[in-house]
Amino acid sequence: MPKRDREATRARLLETARLRFAREGYDATSVRDVARDAGVDATLIFRYFGSKKQLFDEATATAPGGPDLLAGPPEELVARMAREVVFHDWSTYGGEHPLLAMLRSSAHDDTRQRIREEVCATYVRALEDLAEGADAGLRAELLSAWLVGIGILRSVVGTPALAAAEAADLAPYVETVASGLLGRPMSGEVSTQNGESSGT
Repeated sequence: MPKRDREATRARLLETARLRFAREGYDATSVRDVARDAGVDATLIFRYFGSKKQLFDEATATAPGGPDLLAGPPEELVARMAREVVFHDWSTYGGEHPLLAMLRSSAHDDTRQRIREEVCATYVRALEDLAEGADAGLRAELLSAWLVGIGILRSVVGTPALAAAEAADLAPYVETVASGLLGRPMSGEVSTQNGESSGT
């Protein structure tokens, strides 16, 4: 098989695996399911990824936010996090942030550890650096839990008010909660992907 075809097949397998793992979790997804969705033989998964576990790890590799999340005015950090977790277009992950998709597989110790590392390395640490006063770590974790909880209720549970909410609807609450927990003024505007802003 030509290199270009191999790369295309590998990319298709990752795409279908992301959707399967996001919707059903690790245990309920089989190698045969992913291969059937991609229209290939299941042996190709082992050839390209080695195992179902390695396929899962690569398919849910998120690098959430990364440097882009930390770029920009500090007072807008929480709004950028809200955009990342709640309003970002994660269509390749079944419409959900890959972090939320991993929660469906959190019965596994290594997956829980990955979630903990990614949340702490990206969200909690950045918020802790912004927090003023005592108990900065606790308040950073509380705010992170609140943001992740919004994402879960909106896209996983599908509660009606949050599922229907726009960025502008959340902006005043993001500003109030973030400012209260971090002990400093924070913006509630949640910028959209094209650079426009909505909020107060």
